Amino acid sequence: MSWISIFALALQTAVGFQGASYALAATGLNLQFGYTGLSNFGMVGFLLVGAYGMAIASDQGWSIWVGLMLSIGAAILLGLLLGIPTLRLRADYLSVVTIATAEILRLVVNARPSAPLTGAARGIGGLSENLGFFRPNFIPEGNYGIGSSFVFTSRQLWSMLIAWSIVLITTLLMRAWVRSPWGRVLRSIREDEDAARALGKNVVVFKLQSFVIGGVIGSLAGALIALNAGSVSPGRWIAPLTFALYTVVILGGAGTVWGPIVGAVVYWFILDFADGLLNNLWFDISDTTSGAIRLGLMGIGLMMLMVFRPQGLLGSKKEMLASGR
Repeated sequence: MSWISIFALALQTAVGFQGASYALAATGLNLQFGYTGLSNFGMVGFLLVGAYGMAIASDQGWSIWVGLMLSIGAAILLGLLLGIPTLRLRADYLSVVTIATAEILRLVVNARPSAPLTGAARGIGGLSENLGFFRPNFIPEGNYGIGSSFVFTSRQLWSMLIAWSIVLITTLLMRAWVRSPWGRVLRSIREDEDAARALGKNVVVFKLQSFVIGGVIGSLAGALIALNAGSVSPGRWIAPLTFALYTVVILGGAGTVWGPIVGAVVYWFILDFADGLLNNLWFDISDTTSGAIRLGLMGIGLMMLMVFRPQGLLGSKKEMLASGR
């Protein structure tokens, strides 16, 4: 495979649905972590409830809008159940509770008694057809792109169009929110929680609002992932997905409006470009070894970023130092 083909395939993933879904989930995490300073290590739990909200609606014969309401409602309930008892405590309590809760949720949907509702280990399939996700697709059948590598089908283009549209709308809303008085309070909490409290701000309420809204955005990403894949299963919603989202946020610049989008595109481009290079070496290498090396290279790159540009690609070093991060 030529260098051009490897480059094109990596770019295809970066600007495709994969990059868009990560950008959306990272936007929610950025509100929690980047703007409010909340260490949510269970973001994958919000993606899980969003995906299973859609899956349950599909399995019960309900509409996609009912599935959307289930996803959002489950995320709000999860955010409240996690946030109310923990946001009054030190930040490390939230980290422990969220990562544990996300794993508990995965085990619950995977358990045999949950099979009538979640499908257990088998999962739930047929989402796209049952909910009619691709039914409004106005893009004619065929392949679109440049050359033989940078090519999308009409279904892929439809998924990309929906996903990137939601990412853009969410980002513009985020831009308005963080520039409002509400957003300035969030940044003050991130920089000095005691000072914000001394100025009469109800810190717990603001933190809870940020936590729930960020979780709802994450649940939308999970719902989109389920609709695009057409199925859900417990094995996908594991802790490394949360860590990948943190990588996206840090790479793009925590506490920046456009950082999650830039971070997601760069993250997937580097990951797939490295994968393409490893799979086209002159000696054979197994998929397991290739995946480990790929993630190792990403880890090294992230460490170098933290050393030479800790504020990320779009972040401000001055603001980062002011916030004590």
